[in-house]
Amino acid sequence: MNTASPALTPTTRALSWCLHLLVLGLLTLAGWRAVADERSAAWPVVAVAVACAGVYAAGPLLPGVRRSRRAAALWLAAVGAVWLVLLALSADAVWMAFPLYFLQLHLLPRRSGLAAVAATAAAAVAGFAAHQGSFGAAMVIGPALGAAVAVAVVRGYQALYRESERRRRLIEELTATRADLDRVQHTAGVLAERERLAREIHDTLAQGLSSIQLLLRAAERALPGRPDAAAGHVAAARQAAVDNLAEARRFVAALSPPALDGTTLADALARLCATTGDHHRISVRFHLTGEPVPLAMEHEVALLRIAQSALANTVRHARATGAEITLGYLGDRVALDISDDGTGFDPALSPAPDPESGGFGLAAMRARMHALGGTLSIESAPGRGTSLAARLPLGGPADGTPGSASGIMYDSTPTPVSDITPEARP
Repeated sequence: MNTASPALTPTTRALSWCLHLLVLGLLTLAGWRAVADERSAAWPVVAVAVACAGVYAAGPLLPGVRRSRRAAALWLAAVGAVWLVLLALSADAVWMAFPLYFLQLHLLPRRSGLAAVAATAAAAVAGFAAHQGSFGAAMVIGPALGAAVAVAVVRGYQALYRESERRRRLIEELTATRADLDRVQHTAGVLAERERLAREIHDTLAQGLSSIQLLLRAAERALPGRPDAAAGHVAAARQAAVDNLAEARRFVAALSPPALDGTTLADALARLCATTGDHHRISVRFHLTGEPVPLAMEHEVALLRIAQSALANTVRHARATGAEITLGYLGDRVALDISDDGTGFDPALSPAPDPESGGFGLAAMRARMHALGGTLSIESAPGRGTSLAARLPLGGPADGTPGSASGIMYDSTPTPVSDITPEARP
């Protein structure tokens, strides 16, 4: 019976049953000894002991005793009154003071509980002394010592209970915090994966479809006067479709790009330049500077994707006649420069990305570089062509930090989105 706690735990329930059994045992002892000693007041003692047991048993059955301290105080007063009658009839009732101490300390406020314990101890001493017809120090020590033990036990139990409650609340807070953290990490992972998928789709399938569209338009313009030229454009479009199908399959399987299979990044860029020059009316040259060193796969993929996206923008929008790609190994970093002699644009006036018209190219490039700890810069002006410079350190940032190669976190600062030409929105 704990008015301070909303519900009994298994431990408190066991303690309550122990207290109930102790009260029942002491009342039975008082009645049995009165009958065994063949006292003249034996049956009144038994009757009062039974009455005391009935009043005591009513407490756990009354819900108000558990919820209200006032009801608990009234119930304790009734139990105490019957106990005083039993104490007046039998000296054995003095032992009932011990469980009463626990009840009073447990159900009453702190000061009221201590006062009730002191009054019960005084009544026990007085009752026992009256039955013995004398008074001595030993009569005081027993009830007083029992009261002291009860106070110490109850105070210790209450301290442990408060500590247990504090730990329980702390565990609940930690559990809730862990659940919130799991949700945040899950959301961050979903957003990071969505961003990665968007970049891959833009730099592979979207650019490939755009190239196929340009080739088919060229074939349409060549018909019917130049069927051989139209057939060449259709063949190039078919090859572009084959290449993009391979990209899509590798993309789904999360493998490296086909262009990097069994070859180096420099060879893949040289082949990209040759293929772009063959499929479109533009001269694309490739240069390699410095001593090539092995790069991590994610570094090679990022540089290849940037080159593919930049050349696609040049072909679609720049109206350029020539372009150059330079891959340089500069000791502690690798550099990729793409330039063209097209119409150019003003980076400060570039439109924002739009799902209908595009404009995601430079945002995807910057995200790739930032994820690996690199930088991306653009120099362009109307009528003066465009130059794009990507710089990537050979040793990327540590995993798990913002901008790491794992792609889990990215800089949340909005990046101005521009493109290779004013009308270009890849």
